[in-house]
Amino acid sequence: MTDPQIAILMLCLFIFLVLLGFPIAFTLLAMGVGFGYYAYYQGGADTFAELLNNNIFYLLNQNTYSVMENDTLVAIPLFLFMGYVVERANIVNRLFYSLQMAARNLPGSMAIAALLTCAVFSTASGIVGAVVTLMGLLAFPAMANAGYNKQFASGVICAGGTLGILIPPSIMLIVYAAIAELSPLRLYAAAMFPGLLLAGLYILYVVVRVFFQPQLAPKPRAEDVPPASQIYWDLIVSFVPLTALIAMVLGSILGGLATPAEAAAMGALGGLILAALYRSLTWTKVKESVFLTAKATAMVCWLFVGSWTFASVFSYLGGHDVIEHWVLAMNLEPWQFLVMVQLIIFLLGWPLEWSEILIIFVPIFLPMLDTFGVNPYFFAMLVALNLQTSFLTPPMAMSAYYLKGVLKNQIELVDIFKGILPYLAIVIFSMVLLYQFPGIALWLPDYLFGEYVQ
Repeated sequence: MTDPQIAILMLCLFIFLVLLGFPIAFTLLAMGVGFGYYAYYQGGADTFAELLNNNIFYLLNQNTYSVMENDTLVAIPLFLFMGYVVERANIVNRLFYSLQMAARNLPGSMAIAALLTCAVFSTASGIVGAVVTLMGLLAFPAMANAGYNKQFASGVICAGGTLGILIPPSIMLIVYAAIAELSPLRLYAAAMFPGLLLAGLYILYVVVRVFFQPQLAPKPRAEDVPPASQIYWDLIVSFVPLTALIAMVLGSILGGLATPAEAAAMGALGGLILAALYRSLTWTKVKESVFLTAKATAMVCWLFVGSWTFASVFSYLGGHDVIEHWVLAMNLEPWQFLVMVQLIIFLLGWPLEWSEILIIFVPIFLPMLDTFGVNPYFFAMLVALNLQTSFLTPPMAMSAYYLKGVLKNQIELVDIFKGILPYLAIVIFSMVLLYQFPGIALWLPDYLFGEYVQ
């Protein structure tokens, strides 16, 4: 077999092993080292020490060091810590209840409140699993007790929970910036309107569907609604401090006053202050937040090390060249190239999560953007929207499994899958809108930082 053929075999074998359930980060590491040893092997080794004298081990060491010293990635643990502290301060519980009461006159008020809470909490967290899990424990029982259709309620929570990888400060966008060597500030600015658009389309769908099918979401009973003065006070107390913190963090980034890492540090401190103001700051909760932050950060870092090692070996064997030559030989128009890439990413979302798709497969197509004249920030937003589908597409719709994990026997997995399918269609529709109107993503970064020149 030639080296490029071995590279393609390496890629296919990785997907196969992931489907069997092997841990992704360590599968990447093992395959990168295994195939890399073959790729860099020069022969003539007579002793065990000489067998270990292979450049793959130097590459692995350098990749690990590069991840640990990457300034852009410093923002990840800080944003994660901010999200976990806010989660444990019970602010989200109060926010959901107050939004639910404020939207009581709208069709599907609880579902709208759940989506708004997910959107706000996503901006403070960026952790899909945390948002879906918390809202599954908080919002789903409330909607079920109010007579909401369980399939409908599960779809709302799963779809709303995935907004965290799109709406800034998104962990995914930080990872993308590091991979594509793009400005995280421009990426955050580019993601603002697409994120709000998607959240708005979700809410519009809920309102329209409940308007025509009111049995899905009964209106709250009059005796359950507190006085208006209490509703507004609860809304101010729960909504204003959290949104002020988020606005301060995002504003400092988009205004050029702070780097993402500096803004994340400010957000983490703000989360602690909020928790103290709400009298929810305890040593136990701080320890839990630190532990969860360290756990999630370690996962992301080892994914980076494994993915960069895997991708380096794949490229060294000629895998990237094979795919690039194959694509360029098709003589595609720019729109055909975009459709093909997004279709590939969509299909990869069935067996894989966003991290593997982003770190392994997206870099294959990044060098071709100049050839087809595609703005890299526009392409990034198409990818970011598309990666929503990796959480919503059966059979590996992780948001569905997160929800099933906390609800257990309260709902069947197939019912959750049915509930999220309409939101999958909405994501695809939003991608079509973005393609037709690129200004949705490009206007704000161009306005704030000047027009991008390729």
